Amino acid sequence: MSSRVADNQISPFFTTMELDDLSRASHGASPSLGQLLKHVGDVRKEATGDGGETPAHHALDLSDSSIAPRSLPFVLSFTNLTYSVKVRRKFSLSGMFCGERSRLGAATESEPVGGESLFTRTKTLLNDISGEAREGEILAVLGASGSGKSTLIDALANRIAKGSLKGTVSLNGEVLESRLLKVISAYVMQDDLLFPMLTVEETLMFAAEFRLPRALSKSKKKARVQALIDQLGLRNAAKTIIGDEGHRGVSGGERRRVSIGIDIIHDPIVLFLDEPTSGLDSTSAFMVVKVLQRIAQSGSIVVMSVHQPSYRILGLLDRLLFLSRGQTVYSGSPTTLPSYFAEFGHPIPESDNRTEFALDLIRELEGSPGGTKSLVEFNRTWQSMKHSNNDTSCQIACEPRHALSLQEAISASISRGKLVSGATNNDPSPNSMVPTFANPFWIEMAVLSKRSMKNARRMPELFGIRLGAVMVTGFILATMFWNLDNTPKGVQERLGFIAFAMSTTFYTCADALPVFLQERYIFMRETAYNAYRRSSYVLSHSLVALPSLVFLSIAFSALTFWAVGLDGGLSGFLFYFLIIFASFWAGSSFVTFLSGVVPHVMLGYTIVVAILAYFLLFSGFFITRDRIPGYWIWFHYMSLVKYPYEGVLQNEFQDPTKCFVRGVQIFDNTPLASVPAAMKLKLLDSMSQTLGTRIRSSTCLTTGSDILQQQGVTDLSKWNCLYVTVAWGFLFRILFYFSLLLGSKNKRR
Repeated sequence: MSSRVADNQISPFFTTMELDDLSRASHGASPSLGQLLKHVGDVRKEATGDGGETPAHHALDLSDSSIAPRSLPFVLSFTNLTYSVKVRRKFSLSGMFCGERSRLGAATESEPVGGESLFTRTKTLLNDISGEAREGEILAVLGASGSGKSTLIDALANRIAKGSLKGTVSLNGEVLESRLLKVISAYVMQDDLLFPMLTVEETLMFAAEFRLPRALSKSKKKARVQALIDQLGLRNAAKTIIGDEGHRGVSGGERRRVSIGIDIIHDPIVLFLDEPTSGLDSTSAFMVVKVLQRIAQSGSIVVMSVHQPSYRILGLLDRLLFLSRGQTVYSGSPTTLPSYFAEFGHPIPESDNRTEFALDLIRELEGSPGGTKSLVEFNRTWQSMKHSNNDTSCQIACEPRHALSLQEAISASISRGKLVSGATNNDPSPNSMVPTFANPFWIEMAVLSKRSMKNARRMPELFGIRLGAVMVTGFILATMFWNLDNTPKGVQERLGFIAFAMSTTFYTCADALPVFLQERYIFMRETAYNAYRRSSYVLSHSLVALPSLVFLSIAFSALTFWAVGLDGGLSGFLFYFLIIFASFWAGSSFVTFLSGVVPHVMLGYTIVVAILAYFLLFSGFFITRDRIPGYWIWFHYMSLVKYPYEGVLQNEFQDPTKCFVRGVQIFDNTPLASVPAAMKLKLLDSMSQTLGTRIRSSTCLTTGSDILQQQGVTDLSKWNCLYVTVAWGFLFRILFYFSLLLGSKNKRR
């Protein structure tokens, strides 16, 4: 490795004299990580006065043998990795009559580790895989589809649930803890999960805002992004949007390099990639691997899976690991591949691509009766012979080689500029040397909100369609229930309008369902390696939604309140607006929560429509609370429609002096409605004599309070209905957070 540090590094470096001082301060021993990290912070403060800026970097001279780092600062080792899953057994007619023999056959085929049953069998995806990857090198995992390439990458990247994976993964001989691995590594998924309306530069800048610390100035973050754009070869596409099916953007190879860039913005020590060349043409694939080679040479360990590399790509790879059905069939340098297969009895023709020949031979062996067992056993013999030869030669000619400890290696990497997220903790343990998150939660909220609003501004049609739907619905309701009167029929029409209007506000929130589902995998990728907190995402998601809900509430309220002829004047309109806004808030929160639980759009729409229909059914409009059976009354109180419906009813019928049924109007909703007016007056006189009370044609028989009593709206005031509706919104946001906490682990079981 080079003894000089690249000029574009950001973090401060140590000079030889400074390291000598630290060594003398520790009585001749090498400086501890705590001392090194404390020195990093002291240098920053001396340069800026408050630690907010990093000083100009200096080259690290390693010519002094007293402080020269030993070879191979980082070595990622994995030993005896074994991973099995339970799969459902396939039954045949003969197998049902010969169950025991069938079970023995399945056990022999899949080599189960135990736990067999009549209905399941154990399938081994990884079987005793060992190897290592070194700093400055690319380790490529090869094999046919189903060989276990992606499973091995997931195992190394800690994407398999604890307890399911057997074996050890260590860095410089120390077992990697999950928290530390998240900070020092990055994982690039096979799919390019990016926001389509952001440009390449904006995408990388937002990644820098998430992964680089607040102490780093805005100008230095921009400088890091510009350097990364040049490193990735994206300068010509920097101002181009990512694009999707409906918007033309960057090419497939450029998208893949952007995906890599957002995960290496903080310059991680270990980089995992799942088939980064999949779906790319030969030139684009070569450019991607060339970028990975530069990343490795900058001081990182690169581990990638690749399906079938071209001849040019093979020249960029340092180590190969061939898998077949979860077992190692070759592990070593590409240069020793010809001699390996020649000794196995299948020499590689000079005109053939070495990896293509190897993969074809492995597929041929997999289809033979003995499978790849002979090649697996030959690999073990060949590896043991190679190790014994290396040990013999080293006894004669090799000098003692000692890799740095994990504590020393990470501290040296931080001083060289790796892990730009930095470290300020004086605790020398490896798990405490770097913070879990680069920024406090309010910075994360601000960046997330900024990104969401920028996406929304570039796709105004989404809000426009939603606003149009609300306004069309409001217009139809306003013209359908135009200027309702205060007759008994008008009362029934007001009840119908209020029930339909309140349920409509919830139904129009259903279009919020795909919003998170489109971001779901982006969210999982970003939070898997601590780009930001889940709580920050939930809070910013809620805040960004509020302005649009305000506009929707104003539009719906203004269209319907005066057109329908609702009561209350200006104060009544303000409450009507607030309850509509609260309904949109609760409905949006409810749909957002469901989007965190249900991962499919069509299934989500079905569930939303069904549950909202139940809410309307139990709201108290179709059947009043007093008539709902006791075993269903709990659903009445859980109905989101109940509270805004009752709140608007009270807002409409709260005036005790306002009359809705006078004199002969008492017959309007009865079969006597068609009787002549003179006959109705005679009936009133008869009723007056019977009741002993004079009832005239102008006598008020039903007030607003009577209507509320008839509808069973007596348990909560209108303001309490408003508060409960708002509280439902907060409850569903909290449930959304827990759904993200529990449902976005993104690990195999």
